[in-house]
Order: sequence, then structure tokens, then C-alpha cells
Amino acid sequence: MTYSLQLYTVRKPLEDDLAGTIAKVAAIGFTNVEPYNFVATADELASALKANGLAAPSGHAPLLRADQDEIFAAANKLGIETVIDPHVDSSQWNTEEDIKATAAALNAAAVKGAGYGVRVGYHNHEFELEAQINGRSGLEILAENLNPEVVLEVDTYWAAVGGEDPVELLKRLGDRVRFIHIKDGPLTKVDKDQVAVGSGKVPVWDVISAASALEVGVVELDDFTGDIFEAVTDSLNYLKAGKK
Repeated sequence: MTYSLQLYTVRKPLEDDLAGTIAKVAAIGFTNVEPYNFVATADELASALKANGLAAPSGHAPLLRADQDEIFAAANKLGIETVIDPHVDSSQWNTEEDIKATAAALNAAAVKGAGYGVRVGYHNHEFELEAQINGRSGLEILAENLNPEVVLEVDTYWAAVGGEDPVELLKRLGDRVRFIHIKDGPLTKVDKDQVAVGSGKVPVWDVISAASALEVGVVELDDFTGDIFEAVTDSLNYLKAGKK
């Protein structure tokens, strides 16, 4: 299993200086990144990744709300092998019919993605777990209706905020989960409450161990009150040090 950094974590410095920020991420020790909304910056980002020896095994893009051909073409340019839709509005998780419609749309996107050699996935927030229909979470209903080739990237922090035990959730979802977001904090809905991995309430090593088919663990902070690069460095150092 390898570690990556969701570039949304450093979105502010990235917007000011893309090349410099990518160089800084590489200097911290990351060898992989997960770009977001990468169509607009694909050329500049591809150059920066190449210059710093970084790979992008996965990336976030609004597959169900934007031009899929543009997204998959940009993914090819960046070497992104799995494109993950990061957000389907919370209003679409209240009925089984709506969730099945989302699954069908992701299945269709996966067919198109296959033509580009790109896999498709979905990433959750808290509301997919808060949505409970006949005793099952919205995310699990989604998983049941996805074709086998569509994968999940479970944001383990938001799953916990949504009321799930992320360890048990990962066990139930099994090999559908190929990516996880590793983040930490006090398990509130306030983004700025998040902290470096290993210094919050998430049982990080139990979570990682529970993802039986994990390919990439993606470090992310949605927001942070201090120096974001310090938090990112501390997170990677904690993970590299291994379970104590």
C-alpha cells in the first residue's frame, strides 16, 4: 500500500504557485498525489508532476456533472488510472431510487472511462452514511448497485462523523474499497477542527488494516488552522513510522 496526498489539502498555495507547491509536496516525501478538478490545470500539472517525479494514481473530478470525455482525456495526460467522483449532492441520498440512479450514472461513466483505460470510483462525505434506509446506509446501498469495476474511496473521517464505525464499514464493503482518505480530528463537521494524521480521534491503524484490498491511502485535511505544510509533513511522518 502506498500513500498519496489529496491536493485539495494545499489548494490555496496551489492556486498561487502550482509548480512551487508540487515541488514542496515532493520535498516533504510524497511520491503520489491525488489531483482535484484537474481538467483546467492538466498541462501545467503534468509538467510539475514529471519535473518532481510524482505520480497521480487517482484523481477527483465531477464525473456526473461535467464533460466526461474531457475528464478522461485529462486523466490520460496526467497518468491518472482511477477517476473518482467526489460529491453527489446530499439531496440525492434520501431514497433508494435516487441512490440507484446515482449508481446507474456511475456505471455508465465507468463504461465510457474504460474506453480511455480509466477506472471510475466514488468518494463519500458524511451524509451518505447519515442516510439510513431500511437499516442500511446510503453508501452501502450504492455499493450494492455498482458494477464490479466501479470502486469506492471511503473517506474514513467523514464516515465516522456520519455515525459509522469506519473499521466495521470497511470490513463490510470489502474489496470494493481500493482507496481511503486518511484524515484525523475530533470527528466534528467543522473542517478547521481537523488535525495532522495521528493526533486526533481516528483509530488510524485499525482503519488501514480493515481495508483489505487497499491500493492507496490518501492523506487529506479539508482545512486546518495552522501551517498546512507542517500538518501534511507530520501526517506523512506518522504514517511512515508505522504502527507503534
